[in-house]
Amino acid sequence: MSAADLPRGPRDPEAYLRKNRELWRLWTPLKAASTQYDLAGFRAGGSRMRALERAEVGEVSGRSLLHLQCHVGIDTLSWARLGARVTGVDFAAEGVATARSLAADIDPSAVFVEADVLALPDHLDGHFDIVYTSHGVLGWLPDLRRWAEVVAHFIAPGGFVYVFESHPAAWMLDNRLDTAELRLRYSYFGEPEPLSFEYRSPTAVPDREVPGVEYAWGHSLGEIVSGLASAGLTIEFLHEWPFVAWRMLPCMVEHDDYWWRLPDGLPSIPLSFSLRASKPPA
Repeated sequence: MSAADLPRGPRDPEAYLRKNRELWRLWTPLKAASTQYDLAGFRAGGSRMRALERAEVGEVSGRSLLHLQCHVGIDTLSWARLGARVTGVDFAAEGVATARSLAADIDPSAVFVEADVLALPDHLDGHFDIVYTSHGVLGWLPDLRRWAEVVAHFIAPGGFVYVFESHPAAWMLDNRLDTAELRLRYSYFGEPEPLSFEYRSPTAVPDREVPGVEYAWGHSLGEIVSGLASAGLTIEFLHEWPFVAWRMLPCMVEHDDYWWRLPDGLPSIPLSFSLRASKPPA
């Protein structure tokens, strides 16, 4: 399926975002009940924060943290377990409801807001020591310059944003191949119309899977970095990594540290990156 398959109406970003929101309305309850998410294990004391992210963010105890595109709040509440005062934001009502249910058992002080990130200043007040975003979410946003402005808006003076994302170069690879082969399929530079990806929601009960099409926009590394710099933030570091947080390609192998890597014999390429950018003190 391609962008041309949208049923009717103008091909504007809002049309694609509505389609994505409807898909996640159907997917979220199934994902939340799946062994992939293991919400029971998380309630019992699990954490989703990897050592690398904890080291690069630093001490969060007593600090306010805003998590953009938080889905069901597992990562958000992982930061809460490390001592942060957390607020999570997601555009899907079902994800926010699940996050609030988890928070009731884990950290009742956690706040979850249902809102489009690009319109968040209309729905949330205040500033935060840390703004956090991670793991395959920027592609759902059509306007990275506006995203960077929103990020800068919510960072308190002296605070910072931390981004851990899949690398734009990795998104060029053909994700349909079942063999240990790297083949380019997508443009590195984003196009006006989004890409479409057909998926089946992963659940613990295969006959309850819901097929659907997600729409995503490509963003180059230069677009991400320049957007944050244009919003008045200072880039502290940009690190590129040969692993990613999920199985981006069928041939990838999960290691003991829970990162997914390409199999031996393939060249080492950037699969993810981490970035930290700060706002000058008042």
